[in-house]
Amino acid sequence: MQQYILALDQGTTSSRAILFDRAGQVAGVVQQEFRQIFPRPGWVEHDPNEIWRSQHAVATGVLGQAGLRAADVNAIAITNQRETTILWDRATGEPVGNAIVWQDRRTAAHCDSLRAQGHAGMIQKKTGLVLDAYFSGTKLQWLLDNLPGVRARANRGELAFGTVDSWLIWKLTGGGRHVTDASNASRTLLFNIHTLRWDARLLELFDIPASVLPTVVPSSGELGQADASIFGAPIRIAGVAGDQQAATFGQACFSPGMAKNTYGTGCFMLMNTGAAAVASRHKLLSTVAWVGPGPTVRPSMACYALEGSVFAAGATVQWLRDGLKIIASAQEVQSLAEQVPDTGDVYLVPAFAGLGTPHWDGFARAALVGMTRGTTGAHIARAALESIALQSADVFGAMVVDSGITLRELRVDGGASRNDLLMQMQADYLGVPVVRPKVTETTALGAAYLAGLATGFWSGVDELAQQWVRDREFAPTLPDDQRLAKLARWQQAVQRAKGWAVH
Repeated sequence: MQQYILALDQGTTSSRAILFDRAGQVAGVVQQEFRQIFPRPGWVEHDPNEIWRSQHAVATGVLGQAGLRAADVNAIAITNQRETTILWDRATGEPVGNAIVWQDRRTAAHCDSLRAQGHAGMIQKKTGLVLDAYFSGTKLQWLLDNLPGVRARANRGELAFGTVDSWLIWKLTGGGRHVTDASNASRTLLFNIHTLRWDARLLELFDIPASVLPTVVPSSGELGQADASIFGAPIRIAGVAGDQQAATFGQACFSPGMAKNTYGTGCFMLMNTGAAAVASRHKLLSTVAWVGPGPTVRPSMACYALEGSVFAAGATVQWLRDGLKIIASAQEVQSLAEQVPDTGDVYLVPAFAGLGTPHWDGFARAALVGMTRGTTGAHIARAALESIALQSADVFGAMVVDSGITLRELRVDGGASRNDLLMQMQADYLGVPVVRPKVTETTALGAAYLAGLATGFWSGVDELAQQWVRDREFAPTLPDDQRLAKLARWQQAVQRAKGWAVH
């Protein structure tokens, strides 16, 4: 009885459910993709009901696949795509419109206006975030201002806002709980990461009524129960964290100075900075990594991280598949790229949704430069993989300078971390070893760990650290002069992509 944690991993392009046993091993996984909606250039949306249906389907599916019942599950853990913004009716549970996805750039001009008014410094000091359309605050403001009648309904207390974790918890609990954890709250531009409270000055600036906001809870702690109608019996919900913070926990980066990079739709590097929220000088983000375990949110229980965000990693490979159609599946990109020894000086800057760390240019657009008549699909595929490693190298360099810590290794996870060619490129362009663990489902695992610590399923972080086992280490092979020349050439390509959408 209760021998498993059920982790719900709600990502940008798919919903997954993964069962973990007491050894931290995967006991079952089911995944389902859902629609990506692109109403206009630069706009990205999801149907919240489709998110819920796909997540519910994979959760019940993985239990059925493993022959388990609700009684076999110790707790539910949730990890989610962050910043994606949903607004729904408290009475009916129906969304007022589509979710605005973290990749969406529709509020970039508004962010520029706020920056011109001199608000960026105050916002960064309170939230640890760069003022950018990436985060939830301006997305929520857009929904309130642009959907007919919505602001009036919000002012009457009829609507609820949440990131995807809040939406899933609302649906799981039958509308009984409207909460978010501190790691997700720290991605909204509305949350003070030092006091761990919604900030009145920020709510005023973004014109957000406090009545729409969820209650903030610890990342590790029992916060409610899934309604019996969902799985046949109630199951407690005990762990919640945004996907990148969860992956950091799943990689056992429990000590300050430990870092991981997750290769998903985007690419996200986080370094544990302990009890201190380190202010960045190179446009990194200071974020809440996790809070807890415990019954309430307290600053003394918070762990912080520095984060660098790359917007297009796996999304770049998806573009090769769905846009250019030079591969039939993402798994083919490595074999195609290996058909050539190098890119032939071709560079792909995948700024499809702007550039993240350290540039934060919402008006950058993707650029493919250096092509000749001899350029083939193999060169472009190799340049696409290189672009993921080179963007991450930019983040890594900024992180070393800001933290004052020389990172000795980088732990990696996510779907693309299984690509050996990409991981070797990453080690070469960083100049430090890249270490892949045996369990690469670290996002879901981290959420499971947070839930299991709250319920006593695991005894403590020492037990969890012992479960982390390396699968393979990729040592750098590129001489320093060649590595630095490559990074410099990459910067030339990046400059050509910047500011393109400014008319």
